[in-house]
Amino acid sequence: MDSHPSATTAQTGVVAVVLVDYLRQHQAWGWARLARGPSAFRDVPGMLFAKVMGSGHDGGFSLRPSTSHQGLICLLRTAQEARAFLDAALVQEARTRARESWAGLLAVTSSRGTWDGQAWGPSSEDALGAHAHDAALSDAPIAALTRASIRPTKVAAFWRHAPASQEAMAQAQGCDLAVGLGEAPVLRQCTFSLWRDVDAMTSYARGGAHGTAAQAAMRNDYFTESMFVRMKLLASDGDWKALHG
Repeated sequence: MDSHPSATTAQTGVVAVVLVDYLRQHQAWGWARLARGPSAFRDVPGMLFAKVMGSGHDGGFSLRPSTSHQGLICLLRTAQEARAFLDAALVQEARTRARESWAGLLAVTSSRGTWDGQAWGPSSEDALGAHAHDAALSDAPIAALTRASIRPTKVAAFWRHAPASQEAMAQAQGCDLAVGLGEAPVLRQCTFSLWRDVDAMTSYARGGAHGTAAQAAMRNDYFTESMFVRMKLLASDGDWKALHG
């Protein structure tokens, strides 16, 4: 697995997301896993891209780090390989050490921007295999992935918007799950959220506090790199604390 592949051609595949909230006695194990990063997944069949990330306090969007919440976001070549990865010991070892965990298999429907110089393309029918029909379902839950590398000179301005955006998401209709993640403290941030439909996701993204924050980021050039990915949930299992409680 190349951690910085060429951006000349978008990678296409299927996304696997794992969220864990480690039990207190396993937090040191979790921190060791976080420190090792994606190198642990280098030899996983079909792995195209992987990030192991920490989280804000209580799994939210905060400068205060969580001691127990972590997230794993991967792009694999096919749904079959992604499913095998989620069932493998590498993932299950983390989930069995967690007080709660959630895992999802997702098809990319649209994407803009890059992550570490790599663009993602929509999941093809070949990549989806038996899940191609599931991805075509109009009533499948919608997921959004956003990530950004923040300019050091724009950090204070970016984080001023965070509390209001989190409060808006807590009140957003149709949001079933949301988590704030980070590759590195303060500067390299990521969010993953799950929505009942496109209208609910769009209403939050473009309106209210989050819409204001997004406009400010674009107008004032907050980011050196960013990516927004829209996906459909193909399969999931586990539990997670949604912001709606």
